[in-house]
Amino acid sequence: MARKYSRSASKDVERTMRKRKRGTLRSGRSGRKVKSRKQAVAIGLSEARRKGKKVPRKGTGRKR
Repeated sequence: MARKYSRSASKDVERTMRKRKRGTLRSGRSGRKVKSRKQAVAIGLSEARRKGKKVPRKGTGRKR
């Protein structure tokens, strides 16, 4: 089975996780400090998407 995310996208997520751990990761317009792991991953993936890396589109709700 093929990879869901590209290796370079994983590196972007890894970079944002390190930033969060250092306490330098900030969110969107408000510029608040990011504390949650989930939010840090989301930021990393959206940055990778913006750069045009292989990352699937965001899901819209859960499937049953």
